[in-house]
Amino acid sequence: MKIFENVNNFKAINPAVTIGIFDGVHLGHIQILNRLKSVAAEMKGETVVVTMWPHPRLVLGKHPENIRLLSSLEEKIRLIELNGIDHLVLLPFTRDFANIPYDEFIKDYLVSGIQARSIVVGYNHHFGKDRKGGFEQLKESAVKFKFSVERLMPVIIDHKSVSSSVIRQLIAEGNVFEGNRLLGYNYAIEGRVVEGKKLGRLLGFPTANIEMIHAEKLIPLSGVYAVRVELGNKLYNGMLNIGVRPTITEQVHNLTIEVHILHFTDDIYGKSLKLQFIKRIRDEKKFGNADELIDQLKLDKLETEKIFDERNQKI
Repeated sequence: MKIFENVNNFKAINPAVTIGIFDGVHLGHIQILNRLKSVAAEMKGETVVVTMWPHPRLVLGKHPENIRLLSSLEEKIRLIELNGIDHLVLLPFTRDFANIPYDEFIKDYLVSGIQARSIVVGYNHHFGKDRKGGFEQLKESAVKFKFSVERLMPVIIDHKSVSSSVIRQLIAEGNVFEGNRLLGYNYAIEGRVVEGKKLGRLLGFPTANIEMIHAEKLIPLSGVYAVRVELGNKLYNGMLNIGVRPTITEQVHNLTIEVHILHFTDDIYGKSLKLQFIKRIRDEKKFGNADELIDQLKLDKLETEKIFDERNQKI
């Protein structure tokens, strides 16, 4: 996949184009990308995804420090490439860019720059200043500039319309199992293993303390989760806690992420892990003493192993 940061020197054969933010590159986005590939094949052309970074909410939001996303820039690029797209136009999103009227964006970027032959968009797609550009405006421009345009219907799963905002809400509520179904893959965060207080080791459950690599990523609701731990080229099962460790040393203003990797004893300080969320097991709780916490951790481990045993049987 070729990546461009502007359309000045862009070249493609009979470009079939889609435009969007693609946060998470979920099943709704996959439908668009698959249709885009079909349209390109019919025209003997090439596929083009036009997206922006940073996410507009990080630039235009009233409190950008509180905004969290489903995918980092690296993840978004990787997911789009995995779906077999030929070209990615990654436009820097700024306040000046946000003020470009939709008709100028169509003329300068899609027509003059990319020379789009066909455009495919999602059901709720809007673009341009104040998001005034939509499917109707694209249809009017299609006649004027001689390209085809089509809009796809939403993907519906269990009466839910698949969208980034719906998935963000599910993840934020800790419903990672349902969020994963709408994403089409396991939601994940990446982090480095840093020195902790080694309290888990004293309890018989040594943990790797995680420092987030991508600060803009959404962290699921506090609690205990069954996770898949990706270390190098290997995958391990684990149970992860997000919270303030109220039983041992409550840190109200210091959220911790720590994972106990099952049947694993290697020293991994300083290494990077990818943590795939599978299912939430329980809320974080404050226990009366360390022994009660240890008993609960043993139950959590049994529940985690049960979750992965059931997953393996389904596979």
